[in-house]
Amino acid sequence: MNTQLLLLTAVVAGIVLVAAAGVLLCRQFRKNARTRELDEMDGLDFEYYCADLLAENGFVDVQVTRSSGDYGIDILAEKEGVTYAIQCKRYTGLVGVKAVQEAYAGRDYYDRMVGAVLTNQYFTKSAVQAARKLKILLWDRDYLQAMEE
Repeated sequence: MNTQLLLLTAVVAGIVLVAAAGVLLCRQFRKNARTRELDEMDGLDFEYYCADLLAENGFVDVQVTRSSGDYGIDILAEKEGVTYAIQCKRYTGLVGVKAVQEAYAGRDYYDRMVGAVLTNQYFTKSAVQAARKLKILLWDRDYLQAMEE
C-alpha cells in the first residue's frame, strides 16, 4: 500500500510540474509575441499604446500631444501629484542622447516636474550619462514590459 501511495504522489507531482512548465511557456510566448507587436508599431501607435499603458499603471490626466510642434514630448501625465513630460521612442536600435535632450527641453517647456524617455529598446551609454546629468528618467524595454504585467 505504501508503494502505491508513493507512486501516486510521484505521478501527481509530475503532472503539477508539467502543468506549471506549460503555464510558464505560455506566458513567455505571449510576452515574446507582445514584444514583436511593439517593435512593429508605427511611432504614433506606440505613443497611444504607451499612453494607455501609463493610464493602466496609475497615471492620470494622460494626454498624447499633437505630433508636430510638441517640443519633443509625446505624452503629458501625472501620478501621485508628480507631473511628467514623456518622450516615446519606438526604435529598432539603441536610443541615443537626442531623445534625452528632447525630454529635457520638453519638460521645461511644458513646466513639468519630471522628464522621461520611454522606449521599446535600450539606451546608449552616452544617453544614460546625459540622463543622469540632466535628471531625465529612462524607461527601457524591461520597464515597459514590467508595466505590461
